[in-house]
Amino acid sequence: MRAIAICCALGAALPAAADPFEEFGTAMKYGLPLAAAVCANKQDRLEDFAVRGVLQAALVWGMKEFFDGQPISRRPSGEGKGFPSGHTAAAFFGASDLAGKCFKDQPEAGLAAYSAAGLTGWSRIHAGEHTSQQVWTGALIGFSFGAASFGIGTDGAEFSVGMRF
Repeated sequence: MRAIAICCALGAALPAAADPFEEFGTAMKYGLPLAAAVCANKQDRLEDFAVRGVLQAALVWGMKEFFDGQPISRRPSGEGKGFPSGHTAAAFFGASDLAGKCFKDQPEAGLAAYSAAGLTGWSRIHAGEHTSQQVWTGALIGFSFGAASFGIGTDGAEFSVGMRF
């Protein structure tokens, strides 16, 4: 029930705009990590979550800077700094943390979180902001940092993706 309430709150936070799909992606860029942060705080693992989040964002930013000017970083619009997709990385970071740590016994909630993150990536392609390669790379980075746990303030490090069937 808690998972459904979080997903409904995220959906209600969507701003009205000319392209609702693109705005959905932007809302999930912030909404999924925010929901995961609330859960991390309740589970007394906020410090570990914050460290992973900062590292994930720093890696994405660093890669955007490093690859700027290279063909892989060119957006469909012709602009640079498109590799990797930061929106997708942030959404998958939040989704994989939620699915693996907050929704362990609720695979349907994990599926909803991962679906929202996937739609975030698709929204970036739809908007002409990223290529599929840029989105997939952002998804992999966000997923990896979100599913990980460095063990800060806990018994040990782990990697949990949720979605047990």
